[in-house]
Amino acid sequence: MPSFTVNVKWGKESFKNIEVNTDEEPMLFKAQLFALTGVQPDRQKVLCKGISLKDEEWNMPIKNGATLLLLGTKEEVPQEPVEKPKFIEDMNENELATAFDTPAGLVNLGNTCYMNATLQCLRSVRELREALKEYKEEAGGASGLAGLASPQAITMSMKNLFEDMERRNDSITPVLFLQRLHIAFPNFSQTGENGTYRQQDANECWSELLKMLQQKLPAQKLAPEQSVKHSSFIDQWFGGTFDVEMKCTEAEDEPASKSKENFLQLSCFISTEVKYMHSGLRLRLKEQLTKMSPSLGRDAVYSKTSLISRLPAYLTVQFVRFQYKGKEGINAKVLKDIKFPIEFDAYELCTPELQEKLTPMRTKFNEIANAEVERTLKGKNKSKAELEKEKPKTVPQPYCFEDDLGSNNSGYYTLQAVLTHQGRSSSSGHYVGWVRHKDDQWIMFNDDHVSPVDQESILKLSGGGDWHCAYVLLYGPKVLELPVESEDKEGGGDQQQSSQQGTGATTGEKMSVD
Repeated sequence: MPSFTVNVKWGKESFKNIEVNTDEEPMLFKAQLFALTGVQPDRQKVLCKGISLKDEEWNMPIKNGATLLLLGTKEEVPQEPVEKPKFIEDMNENELATAFDTPAGLVNLGNTCYMNATLQCLRSVRELREALKEYKEEAGGASGLAGLASPQAITMSMKNLFEDMERRNDSITPVLFLQRLHIAFPNFSQTGENGTYRQQDANECWSELLKMLQQKLPAQKLAPEQSVKHSSFIDQWFGGTFDVEMKCTEAEDEPASKSKENFLQLSCFISTEVKYMHSGLRLRLKEQLTKMSPSLGRDAVYSKTSLISRLPAYLTVQFVRFQYKGKEGINAKVLKDIKFPIEFDAYELCTPELQEKLTPMRTKFNEIANAEVERTLKGKNKSKAELEKEKPKTVPQPYCFEDDLGSNNSGYYTLQAVLTHQGRSSSSGHYVGWVRHKDDQWIMFNDDHVSPVDQESILKLSGGGDWHCAYVLLYGPKVLELPVESEDKEGGGDQQQSSQQGTGATTGEKMSVD
């Protein structure tokens, strides 16, 4: 074994008879020097006859009694802070809100967590917040209770509440919004024997609020002269389209009928075979039903095939977790563990025509991913800080098709919000909203108790027990970040205009409404 005994000189200090084994990596020798001197291996420079020792191989002549020169300084010992740190567990709610820049929570007014969680999830959509800011109350609306129950009243109340939440980061009591909700939907105002409000279905609240906004928020466009494809903001940003084909399985000669169906959310059906969200969604694409056959003159079995022909920028997925039990008279909960992804790809659920349209942007995503892998491999010997410093500046690209504002042009989504339920039925238990804050940081909105959580906590919401269980997921568009040089090559001014279309958050461009 090629072992040698060497001397090391470091500044004014000398270390005699240090054993070196050149069969081992030089990093082990540097670790020995670290133990002797306190100089971190990545800060060491070891010289022998003018040759600098590498990390991977012995590229210098080593012999017994040789003297090596070590250059490098120890890291300074951190100084005690002037002001002693305050730990999270010692902070009150207001201090936590300030420290983490957490948004405002909503006070529970008696089993109103279903409403609070829904509002927090919907508020995570930047375009919706901006559309509500632009909304103006219309003159000449209905008066009295009819006016208070109108879509305009709900929309204005949500606008005012969201603006209040933007100004503050403490708890807000949404009493005015709750009153409007109860007037518009009396079933939400039902009370129990003790006079308190009964728990309601959060997904029902979600759907009803979108229907109200659907009637009042107009579709957006980048310029006044542009035409609008959609009748409302909600259809534009939350609405998708199915291409549906119905074929009679008992009459091969009967022509298949084709139609289109609009949706505001996808349903993830839960069966004994379903373990992942994607497989639950696929169950919705192929169904069998019985209906009147014109060729047979009787009821017959039809196969119904649905494929998505338009993807919205914001995709809502509902887990069908509640099943009505007649004997008990309740919507009992299916607790099964269904895994859902942080990054979701809807490509396989789409028509071939839409898949073809999605391909160009997906290709760009793959190119950027491959370039990032190559950059990481080339810099495998560099520190994380060095790699981050060398990372090229990027520009966000549009996530909508140029001719369809509010669509998704890649099929790629990133999880943005989760609405969970804890309990055994939809009319009992507790609802909580979980919203992405920054990067992999999330916020848990447990009514007026607002706290930061990590992404691992979100993945634990898949069900399987009595813990918080995902009920409604909100996916936002995954935004492609192109290096500035690549972006310049691809189109300059046209690309910048297109980028404003898909990423108003980064350009500050205001959209006009029709």
